[in-house]
Amino acid sequence: MASNDSGTFLTVAEVADLMRVSKMTVYRLVHSGELPAVRVGRSFRVHEQAVEEYLGASIYNADQAG
Repeated sequence: MASNDSGTFLTVAEVADLMRVSKMTVYRLVHSGELPAVRVGRSFRVHEQAVEEYLGASIYNADQAG
C-alpha cells in the first residue's frame, strides 16, 4: 500500500480551511482542473503536495505587476 513518505490526502473541507477559502471555491478549482484531485465515491480528496504546489504557483509579486 502507500508508504509513509507519500504525503496525505485532504478532504475538500480541510483544503478550504488550509487555504482560508470556502468549500465551493475548492470545488471550483477541482472542477476547472486547476487543483488536481481524486474522486473517492462521491467525494474528492486532494493531495497535500498539490495544494502546496497550487499555492506556490499562485504567489503574486506586486513588484513585477505590469
